Amino acid sequence: MTGKEVKAMRDEELKIELAKLTNELFDLRSQAVTAKVEDTSKFGKLRKDIARVKGEQRRRTTAKA
Repeated sequence: MTGKEVKAMRDEELKIELAKLTNELFDLRSQAVTAKVEDTSKFGKLRKDIARVKGEQRRRTTAKA
């Protein structure tokens, strides 16, 4: 997910995407505890995507105020 893709999303889509990404990160963490994770770089990618979404949400809330 790129910054341009995040900026193109609506507010509702950002909320849904954030929930999806956090659930995916939780599942990956639990998988790391119970089984071996095949692609460990996915941790960093998910965290960066979550940061992009949260950053865009923050920019929008401060722009409205």
